[in-house]
Amino acid sequence: MYEKLVAYAARQLDIDPSQISPDSTFESLGIDSLDVVEMVMDLESELGVELEMDDQDITTFQELADFIDAKVN
Repeated sequence: MYEKLVAYAARQLDIDPSQISPDSTFESLGIDSLDVVEMVMDLESELGVELEMDDQDITTFQELADFIDAKVN
């Protein structure tokens, strides 16, 4: 899932994949909360799963990947 998130950010948000590490925060890469919501919505559609993040404090790519993996599996 982590690799999928990196590929998405590179493609949709025009971020160089080499700038992204598992502990990269969205904020450090200039990704705002709207970008994160759009990314999650696109992944929901692609994966066919609902990812409710209301009470989640997710700030890094690895945290988001782990959260999605837990929901999908």
